[in-house]
Amino acid sequence: MVRSIFGAAAAKTYRCPGCMQEIRPGVAHVVAWPADGWGDMADRRHWHTGCWRGRDRRTPGVERSRNAPRYG
Repeated sequence: MVRSIFGAAAAKTYRCPGCMQEIRPGVAHVVAWPADGWGDMADRRHWHTGCWRGRDRRTPGVERSRNAPRYG
């Protein structure tokens, strides 16, 4: 299931799983959760709208610490 959240309704800060950046309060975004009854409220994910649209083209990201080498 997918639901659009308007900027005025966005009151908390979330982390987008597509880009790992913050979605700040007041920013319109998308909320997605399993529709098949397998998940609960903890399975909701807040995405930037652009990240949600491009999720099929994105490769899995690797989270690195700020001081980690970028390549290698």
